[in-house]
Amino acid sequence: MNSRRTFIKQAGLAVGAALLIPSFAFDKVTKKVGLQLYSLRKELPSDVKGVIAKVAQAGFKEVETYGFANGKFWGLTPKEFKTLLKDNGLKAPSGHYGMDEFSKTGNTDKLKADIESSAAIGGKYFTIAGAHVDMKQGADGFRKVANDFNKVAELAKASGLKFAYHNHDFEFSETLNGEKLFDIIMQNTDSKLVAQQLDIGNMYHAGGIAIDILKQYPGRFELMHVKDEIKTGAKGEMGDKYESTILGKGIIPVKEVMDLGKKLGGTIHFIVEQESYQGKLPIDCIKEDFTIMKQWGY
Repeated sequence: MNSRRTFIKQAGLAVGAALLIPSFAFDKVTKKVGLQLYSLRKELPSDVKGVIAKVAQAGFKEVETYGFANGKFWGLTPKEFKTLLKDNGLKAPSGHYGMDEFSKTGNTDKLKADIESSAAIGGKYFTIAGAHVDMKQGADGFRKVANDFNKVAELAKASGLKFAYHNHDFEFSETLNGEKLFDIIMQNTDSKLVAQQLDIGNMYHAGGIAIDILKQYPGRFELMHVKDEIKTGAKGEMGDKYESTILGKGIIPVKEVMDLGKKLGGTIHFIVEQESYQGKLPIDCIKEDFTIMKQWGY
C-alpha cells in the first residue's frame, strides 16, 4: 500500500452559487456510514474473513476497498469478495485504485480491468486516490491531469460507475500560476462525470479548510473521508506533524463538516478513515469511531 501514499504529490462565483442553493437542498439525502479498510491494513491481509466480520460487528454497513492487485482483493476474486461482503451484510460502493499507467502511456487495459472488478463487487464509484503529476509541465500539464479524470470518468460510466477523486495534501499546498491545484481540478473536470471524495484530514496541514471548500464548490462532494487530526512531534501520515485520531478527539470540527456536507456538499457516503491509533488497537479505534458517528446522528 506504499504506492497509495506515494502517488505524487475563484472562489467568488462559486460562493455566489452556494448562496443560490437552499440549505435544505441535500438535507434529506440518506446518510451512509462506511469504513476505509486501510484503517485495518495491518490485520486485513492475513485474516480477510475475520477482519470483515469484525467490521460488520462494529456496526458498519459499507466498506471502501484499497490495494486491489493481480485481479484480487487480498487473495479473493471479485466474486469471492462480494460473497464475503454479502455474508456479513456489507456493501462496497467505493474502492481506491490507481491510474498512473494510463496517465503516463494512455494505455487503458489495466484501467478497464480495475473498473470491471470494481463493478463486479457492486461498486458505484471508481475512486482514484492520487494521480501522476509532473509539476514541470506547469498549469497546462495539470489541466491535462484534470482532463484525464474526465476521460477515465467516461470509461467508468460505460461500466455503470461514477469516477471520484480523493484528495491528499499537495492539491492545497501546491500552486501553478497562482492557482491551487485543487481549484484547477475542480474547474477543469465535468461535475456531471467527476465526483469528489473530500478527505477532511489530509488537507488540514496544507491549508485546506473543509468547511470553506464545501461552500466554494457546493454539490460536488458525494463522498467524504471522515477523519480527525491531532498534532504530533513526529512525522505524520502526510509527511507533516499531524496524524489521525479517534473522531471528536482532535482539532477538526468533524461533525460540523459532515453536517455541512450533508446540507450543502451533496455528500451521501461518509467513510471513516483512521490511520494512526495512539497505542490503541486499530479495531478498537474503529469501534469507537462508529459509536461516535452514531451519537452524532449518522
